Amino acid sequence: MPVAVTLANNQARAEVRAPMFFQKTQAVLNINRTNLLRRLLLQTACFSLASGEGLVDCSMGRLSRKKAEDPRRKSLLVLAVVLLLSSACAGHETYVPAQPCSDFQTASFLEGRKLKVQFLLFTSSNPSCGQLISLGNDIKNSNFNTSLDTKIIIHGFRALGTKPSWINGLIGALFRAAKVNVVAVDWVYGATRNYPGAVENVMELSIEISRFISKMLVLGVSGTSVHFIGVSLGAHVAGLVGQFHGGQLGRITGLDPAGPKYTKASREERLDPGDALFVEAIHTDTDNFGIRIPVGHIDYFINGGKDQPGCPRFISSGLLERGGVSVAKLPEEVKVYLVTASSAPYCMYHSLVEFHLQQTRSLVTNLEITFRSSNSTASVKITIPKQQQLGKGVLAHPVPLCQIEVVMLKYLPKLQIWKKDKAVIVGKFCTTALPVGNREKIFCLSQHLSLTASRSLEHDLVVPCA
Repeated sequence: MPVAVTLANNQARAEVRAPMFFQKTQAVLNINRTNLLRRLLLQTACFSLASGEGLVDCSMGRLSRKKAEDPRRKSLLVLAVVLLLSSACAGHETYVPAQPCSDFQTASFLEGRKLKVQFLLFTSSNPSCGQLISLGNDIKNSNFNTSLDTKIIIHGFRALGTKPSWINGLIGALFRAAKVNVVAVDWVYGATRNYPGAVENVMELSIEISRFISKMLVLGVSGTSVHFIGVSLGAHVAGLVGQFHGGQLGRITGLDPAGPKYTKASREERLDPGDALFVEAIHTDTDNFGIRIPVGHIDYFINGGKDQPGCPRFISSGLLERGGVSVAKLPEEVKVYLVTASSAPYCMYHSLVEFHLQQTRSLVTNLEITFRSSNSTASVKITIPKQQQLGKGVLAHPVPLCQIEVVMLKYLPKLQIWKKDKAVIVGKFCTTALPVGNREKIFCLSQHLSLTASRSLEHDLVVPCA
């Protein structure tokens, strides 16, 4: 007889002869706390009953009554039987050992160029513990919940090869907003050493993430429930992944999409509105490493998209060029400009300010406009091009416009040796809270103002509250 058949027959006989032995072994190995407690209770009941007249037989996992003449012990006997049956049923539960928490890789400057990708899953039940999911393992064996929306975070260039300092805060904020799956893509290996080398890895990284998304879709995850949050280079990676899936994934948010190597790139090589059903971008560093052009259905240029309050400045920044935006459904590359405060709660009120010259001038006219309330002051500079009469800008202030008590205007003449600027200009001041829905709601001072060079003119401002 073949050896394999002999072994199979021996195994079958063993299973027939000692079924309770394997059940008992399985129960011993089961780490489930509830089952363990039940077994301890059962053993306690057996020893208690047997201490009288040998009323029970606890051998081989069986509980049988030999002699039960004492009615006071009937209830204890019944309890032992119930616990045994309950333990036997519970013994078929599958125990999945908890996996240890995984974290981002740390790459040295010399070894961080070769791409090595990790997918770390975070859940609301344990938001600080990342569960490592590789492409070789089935996502079904993880804590991934296919019924929830999924946020996928992709970091950018990591000059020092370290974990992004902001990643834990972003994960926590996402869980405070909704119950979701959060997957952090760790490609520190591949994003280190030098920026051009990281750019070279973008395509390969995008393909690997696309394979991960395909596995999710096979499990029944809806493509519209997938939301990419890409930072710097990660924004363009998200765009490529979305492109591989025909632009049918739900949403891409680009946080300061990278500018170098991408400002002049084609749409197929960078983030663009066709990469997802909705694409948005938030620009905060266009004067340094952020992309200057719109890349989404809607683009937010915070504080002009350049230097941010409270952040180090590399190059001085200007303010925005538009005072209001009219947005249709899924517009094609619309710019939105916002201004924030340097401390919490960061939110500001925005007002359109205008100055209309009584006469055109052959020189550029610069003005400083200041709003003052009982406890705040905010200013903005506006420019009126030569041979034009209107200059406008957006003034951000911490209180509503109707609480502004005084407006101060200062004419800032341009110093020229060969051409003298006039010492006085005359014009009219107007303002309104943004967004501007109707030009009729703009408030203007009743009289024209005469501004003397470098001297502030104060005027009461009484704008009715809406």
